[in-house]
Amino acid sequence: MDQGRGGQSPDSLDFTVENVEKALHQLYYDPNIENKNLAQKWLMQAQVSPQAWQFSWVLLSLDKVPEIQYFGASALHTKISRYWNDIPAEQYESLKSQLFSQIARFASGSKIVLTRLCVALASLALNMMPEAWPAAVSDMVKMFQTESCDVDGRARCLALLELLTVLPEEFQTSRLPQYRKGQVRNALGQESGAVFPLLQQLIQHQDSPSFIKQKVLKCFSSWVQLDVPLSDCESLMQVAFSSLQDPELFDTAVEAIVNAISQPDSQRYVDTLLKLIPQVLQLQEQLRQAVQSGDMETSHGICRIAVALGENHSRALLEQVDHWQSFLALVNMIMFCTGIPGHYPVNETTSSLTLTFWYSLQDDIMSFEANKQVVYMQVYRPVYFQLVDVLLHKAQFPSDEEYSSWSSDEKEQFRIYRVDISDTLMYVYEMLGAELLSNLYDKLGRLLTSMEQPASWQHTEALLYGFQSIAETIDVNYSDVIPGLIGLIPRININNVQLADTVMFTIGALAEWLADHPVMINNVLPLVLHALGNPELSISSVSTLKKICRECKYDLPPYAANIVAVSQEVLIKQIHKTSQCMWLMQALGFLLSALPVEEILRNLQSLISPYIQQLEKLASETPNPSNKLAIIHILGLLSNLFTTLDITRHDDDSGEGSEVKKKLVEPGPNPAVCAIFEKSVKTLLHDFTPMISQLSGMLGQMYSTIPQASALDLTRQMVHIFASETDHFPPIKALFQLVTTVTLSIFQQGPRDHPDIVDSFMQLQAQALKRKPNLFLSENLDVKAVFHCGVLSLKFPEAPTVKATCLFFTELLPRCGDVPPIGQVVHEDGKLLLQAVLEGIGGQSSRTLVDQFAEILFALNKHCFSYLSLWLKEVLQRPGFPSSRVTQEQKNTFTQQILRERVNKRRVKEVVKEFTLLCRGLHGTEYVADY
Repeated sequence: MDQGRGGQSPDSLDFTVENVEKALHQLYYDPNIENKNLAQKWLMQAQVSPQAWQFSWVLLSLDKVPEIQYFGASALHTKISRYWNDIPAEQYESLKSQLFSQIARFASGSKIVLTRLCVALASLALNMMPEAWPAAVSDMVKMFQTESCDVDGRARCLALLELLTVLPEEFQTSRLPQYRKGQVRNALGQESGAVFPLLQQLIQHQDSPSFIKQKVLKCFSSWVQLDVPLSDCESLMQVAFSSLQDPELFDTAVEAIVNAISQPDSQRYVDTLLKLIPQVLQLQEQLRQAVQSGDMETSHGICRIAVALGENHSRALLEQVDHWQSFLALVNMIMFCTGIPGHYPVNETTSSLTLTFWYSLQDDIMSFEANKQVVYMQVYRPVYFQLVDVLLHKAQFPSDEEYSSWSSDEKEQFRIYRVDISDTLMYVYEMLGAELLSNLYDKLGRLLTSMEQPASWQHTEALLYGFQSIAETIDVNYSDVIPGLIGLIPRININNVQLADTVMFTIGALAEWLADHPVMINNVLPLVLHALGNPELSISSVSTLKKICRECKYDLPPYAANIVAVSQEVLIKQIHKTSQCMWLMQALGFLLSALPVEEILRNLQSLISPYIQQLEKLASETPNPSNKLAIIHILGLLSNLFTTLDITRHDDDSGEGSEVKKKLVEPGPNPAVCAIFEKSVKTLLHDFTPMISQLSGMLGQMYSTIPQASALDLTRQMVHIFASETDHFPPIKALFQLVTTVTLSIFQQGPRDHPDIVDSFMQLQAQALKRKPNLFLSENLDVKAVFHCGVLSLKFPEAPTVKATCLFFTELLPRCGDVPPIGQVVHEDGKLLLQAVLEGIGGQSSRTLVDQFAEILFALNKHCFSYLSLWLKEVLQRPGFPSSRVTQEQKNTFTQQILRERVNKRRVKEVVKEFTLLCRGLHGTEYVADY
């Protein structure tokens, strides 16, 4: 066959059947990875060459192995789907008949080859519809229903079902232009009339074997995603619900029902939705039995169906006031799923599926006008109070014995699950308001004052966790229950690490309240100082002390001596890891900032003298990796102390109180500078220029020996402070280039074990771009490698690292025009950056990072618009990217919305939040996690 136009390339003769087979053999069996890569590259060229029309059919010979046949079928699909315009119209019919006959030949052959041939014919049909092949689907059905002597009926039936299943899937991922997509979608919608009766007949036929029924359900599941009217699906939905009783068909039936219910257009068919509610409610007995017998797969599937109906259609169903009781029954069924017995994720995996439903329902209730809202609130406020009880029960830790048997992965999943519960409670607060806090306080009070039985630590911890979830993000300063809570905290019998952690985080969440009610500080500060001595409470105790010192610093002078003494003790005992030591120094910096200058200096003397003595001792020793590490640690401690110790800066320069607080601070020299000059090694600091040079050299050597984040942080501060010092900047420039080169080598070896270094490195690069972008003009700086490291860092699981990386890119992209090496790397590899950003938005990264990803998209749109418009179209064409939950239409809408906004950053963030909710299955809610 001679499809394809255009001249042959110089190496076109290479693309022969023999060479293709050799390359495939190399790809599958050659142990050398380089050879495999070469073979793959060559085969990709072969697949798009004009010769593909010749060798593809030969490769499909029945005497070839499936891998070779598969490549032949794939090449045909590539030619049809991507080079349709090269095929002369007069050859459409012969191509169609050849594909039909190949599918018939493979109906009883290799499954993967059959599927690929079906995909190729599907692509042909989509390109020919509706003008050149108006009744494509009906023709396919007729073709395979015709008796054929060499293919048995069952094989023909399976081949037809495969073809009908891949047709809608191919449509979703096809490269058809937008106007053609609309035409083809309409044509396919009309053709569903030829498909659904056939499916109904096949699945209800008493002799149909289970695997045929399964294929029927898969085919139905595929077709409903074309926005087929839900009313047309009623009969097959009924069959799918019946199939849930058959364990072999259960998973496929669930998928079909969920897909049908979830299609965006289905909310128009309220009558059908109302018919579905009793069908879902009838599954409750099967659900209860599954829960009792520990059948997690069944309970998970039924829950998915109930949530799909409730989450996608809560507003439409709420509006059917005559049916409010049946919808409330569905809500209670979902509540049962939320409170399913067992601990997530060890004994159950279902409850987490329901959380997005509660957002949807709340959003819809709150969106009604005031008079309607009052009616709905009467029904649903009690439901949401019940939900709070259920969620706090689910958030409880298991017994110590059980928890110790969990794997680290299970513990991490449980931690994330609790964060999701925390977010839900925060959201529910918007509906229930102050009464929710009173409710939690009453429960905690009863629990802690009950004389009958001692409270379990798990119950106490969960209630406190509920308080903390709300107090962390909501202004609770007006709440009348917080004084009582602060009074209850010292009564808690803290006999467990998890409970102690939550007590600490709760106190930290109330730091702003304590600043307005300083008389209560003494109730909780002793607990925090006591916890500082426990290494297991390191993160919670140090972060809480830092919050208190930052928010309440003007009320802490009476406690300052005690805080400094306890802090010094734990620093000397080396109880905490490096990062917590740095936080502790920041806390002390905040604390000392509010003291009179003499007291600051007196405290500094006792606090930093031991470190200065250590530095003197270390400086006199022969350089070696361990003493260099110690020097970096000390420099890090001092720099963190002086980052927050500043009597000239005020973090709270708003409101009337700040004026009063300013007057409390005596004018005078900055104690940090005084202390450094008095206590530091004077030989280093006696003259400014040698200090920069020597410190730069020492830092470079230390970082080259043992890379540490603290060295990068100090380098960043030096870039920040001395960037404009023309005479003194060269040693810092050399240091910047050296630490960049060393860090790039860490990336080559694998940076996953060093998220702190990656975080600091990205912050350093961002600072350099901000203060001294011409550093990126240097031949000694590999801008491309730094860019690629940034793309890699966006995929880290640690949120601070990703935030720092996003900052780097938002500083880098505006420099495309004025720093040529940056412009070049962005134009060459910007698509990789876009892919990484969309992966994060699509669900690979925490929801807390969505705004940062939006900043990058905004910067790309502002500074690389022509490239972004191309990249978005290319990247979002990929099926299932960035999430299998979003349709191509939704991706197209997202693209248009992003490209439209080159000025309004807030709007871009809204668009990205909307899209990430779709990608994560949270559509229909306004919820965005903000923890």
